[in-house]
Amino acid sequence: MTVHLLKLSVGSESVESLADWQAFRLKQVGRLFHTTRMRPRRRDEVLDGGSIFWVIKGMILCRQLVTDLEEFVDEENINRCRIILHKDLVPVRPIPRRAFQGWRYFDVDDAPADLPRAAAKADMPPEMRSELAELGLL
Repeated sequence: MTVHLLKLSVGSESVESLADWQAFRLKQVGRLFHTTRMRPRRRDEVLDGGSIFWVIKGMILCRQLVTDLEEFVDEENINRCRIILHKDLVPVRPIPRRAFQGWRYFDVDDAPADLPRAAAKADMPPEMRSELAELGLL
């Protein structure tokens, strides 16, 4: 059974700023990943079609498919995990989410639906999108 991850995108102002940052990292490193100290113990469930849902400025706004989980030991001899990500950011129906530390498991039943391409491409300021989502109009 699939399970997703939920993570704050610290420093991102919008889905576009996250995409820009990831494009920069992709050129630098050649692949996309998020490094974490705690590895997901539900590995098989995450890799069974799970995504990482990104919280940006208090709203879940997009997701990325998790393609692999790589455990490694860093230069300080600390166990870590790389959450390997697909390059595509998929906009989702915005849902408010309070700040938290680290990542969380995110049930499939709680995950927001993907936005239709036309709605995702609409030229709408993030603040307006957030307000409309809070009113249940998006």
